[in-house]
Amino acid sequence: MCKWVISLMLFVGCADSPQPNAAIRDIDVEEAASLLKQDATVVVLDIRTPQEFQQGHIAGAENIDFRSPEFRKEIEVLGRDKPYLMHCASGGRSTRSLSVFEELQFKQVYHLEAGINGWLAAGHPVKQ
Repeated sequence: MCKWVISLMLFVGCADSPQPNAAIRDIDVEEAASLLKQDATVVVLDIRTPQEFQQGHIAGAENIDFRSPEFRKEIEVLGRDKPYLMHCASGGRSTRSLSVFEELQFKQVYHLEAGINGWLAAGHPVKQ
């Protein structure tokens, strides 16, 4: 029983350890808008479906569908050193996708918690 407890403690300790190379930060709509104005190198990743993307997206955004079976493969080919602003419609899919960015050790990911819905509600423009 003692070995089991020690193993469990080691597992829990390792599971809670942060990824040293992954830097994910949740940001709100105004922080996202400011980031895009200040840093032209930020890549916007819209992980909604192509149909949702066509209805309106942040200018310059790239679309990678979270629901696609190829999602992880498409994320794997992205440059891990670039800064990314990542979002979905309202934060559900993007929150679930964060583990992929962590596992792949992306250096700088900004997660727009409110998604495109929050972006629109705050009056920010979209392209169609």
